[in-house]
Amino acid sequence: MDEPPAFTDTSTPLEVTKHERWERSNRLSLMFMKSHITKGIRGSIPECNKVTEFMRAVEEQFVSSNKALASTLMKKLSSKTFDISRSVREHIMEMRDMAAQLKSLDVDISESFLGHFILNSLPTEYTPFKISYNTHKDKRSVNELLTICVQEEEMVKHEKPQSVHIVATHDKGKSKRGKSTPHLKKDNKLSIKKNDNKDTCFFCKNGGHMKKDCQKYKRWLEKKGFSQHKETDKQ
Repeated sequence: MDEPPAFTDTSTPLEVTKHERWERSNRLSLMFMKSHITKGIRGSIPECNKVTEFMRAVEEQFVSSNKALASTLMKKLSSKTFDISRSVREHIMEMRDMAAQLKSLDVDISESFLGHFILNSLPTEYTPFKISYNTHKDKRSVNELLTICVQEEEMVKHEKPQSVHIVATHDKGKSKRGKSTPHLKKDNKLSIKKNDNKDTCFFCKNGGHMKKDCQKYKRWLEKKGFSQHKETDKQ
């Protein structure tokens, strides 16, 4: 109710009582509203002595906040990309919720426009699906698009292991530069080491000569009193 006229000496008892009741109601309502508003918002509202003025100031604050919120939501919606850690259903429902919030802020987004936002947010694995969807003449709702995207997600999941297997099979024997893989290099080293053992002395463990030609071996035989001829015959 609007504030009644201030009473004077000529005012009737009824007018005085009516004004006193309005003042009490205005004072209690103002206290109640201020106690239920967060401190962050309360500090930005100017001091008011009447409920109508206080409500008007709150409304002005929320009008500017709504514009900022609409701008933020629009930016999020236009730059939204699909996160592989979530399902495509959750992704589309989140984008649809953003569009609903924008609609409540008097920013209406049509379903066809929202559908383009959703398609643009999908990764490259969905490129064939995007082309097929865009060339389709019939218009589809966001709910229909959600159902189709869920089916496409299952197909993408089944195709991924197969593509990985093909790549692994193709590169099995060679690296990216056409060189042998590490396990082949290891085999080559083993074969080289094996061939080198043919010219390695079993007595001094040095290469380049056999045991029978080893000078250390000959001196050892002489020290032990054996002849090299007998020892070699035994071998």
